[in-house]
Amino acid sequence: MPEIRVALVGVGNSASALVQGTQYYKDAKEDTTVPGLMHVNYGGYYIRDIHFVAAFEVNKAKIGKDLSEAIWVKPNCCEKFADVPNLGVKVSPAPILDGVAPHMREVFNVYDDSKTAKDSVVKVLKDAKTQVLVNYLPVGSHDAVRFYAQCAIDAGCAFVNCMPEFIGSDSTKEWPAKFEKAGLPVLGDDIKSQVGATILHRNLVRLCIDRGVIVDETYQLNLGGDTDFQNMTVENRLTSKRISKTEAVTSLVPYALPTRIGPSDYVPFLKNKKICYISLKGRKFGDRPINISVKLEVEDSPNSAGVVIDLIRAAKIALDRKIAGALLSMPSYAFKHPPIQVPDSQARQWTEDWIAGKRDR
Repeated sequence: MPEIRVALVGVGNSASALVQGTQYYKDAKEDTTVPGLMHVNYGGYYIRDIHFVAAFEVNKAKIGKDLSEAIWVKPNCCEKFADVPNLGVKVSPAPILDGVAPHMREVFNVYDDSKTAKDSVVKVLKDAKTQVLVNYLPVGSHDAVRFYAQCAIDAGCAFVNCMPEFIGSDSTKEWPAKFEKAGLPVLGDDIKSQVGATILHRNLVRLCIDRGVIVDETYQLNLGGDTDFQNMTVENRLTSKRISKTEAVTSLVPYALPTRIGPSDYVPFLKNKKICYISLKGRKFGDRPINISVKLEVEDSPNSAGVVIDLIRAAKIALDRKIAGALLSMPSYAFKHPPIQVPDSQARQWTEDWIAGKRDR
């Protein structure tokens, strides 16, 4: 029986949705249309093939618990949509580094990591025979992401980077080169949710350009009530996040475009709900104005899990095919800041071709 052995960095809302999803869809049949899945069968792998074998956290109320229990510990607020049995996976402590901002230490109930050896992470990954390491660190974790990327290399794991620090899309090519040298794939960066703010905004802009409309200005404002949005109330942790979200949209436009995109406010009572406002102003035939305003409401964490569940299987296929370095096809479809930005229709075709073995990476 095929098996994909997965470890998680961070057991927050996104991890909760992903873990629940593996139970919710474990019996999904490929001969039917399944709500919420882009692929029931992804290159021969099904969701039932995903098995969690390790997890890392800094919240002292989560450390030591079975992963099936830790996903419900506050401040997690992802809605329950599946029963999760005991998984036999004990949540491990890990070095904090810059993974927790000062204003989030109390919220995250951070433990004292002074006695946690950095090499303990690699040992846990190796002992668990981990194949794919999924990174769910908070926005702004520059050093911590690179620490875990190196841990993946040292433990012989593929690395899926779901947050906006540039590893797979590193412009210096340093990290893709490290993974290539190690003979391992890296997939990144910054998850593009199933039907989220970025994919919706990209398609509105693409529609205008394809139909001959000149886009003069656009903005995207995002509100949410979970710890992701609370963490992003400090602007100095948002540099790469703003770059990632902005480039995802402006990369489709062949001219300079006044743009403002990014998290706008933390509204605690929204919990795991995300509300997005998109505005676009342009000129159509006769230079006559066109204004588009859209409001999107989603449960944020399941929205990202619907994509990560494919990325995990893509990572395993890359391992099977001995593909090393930065993947291009699936990341162009699944991430806001992939190594190569292309229109989503092209990215989708690349992905399907790659699954079928028609593209190298």
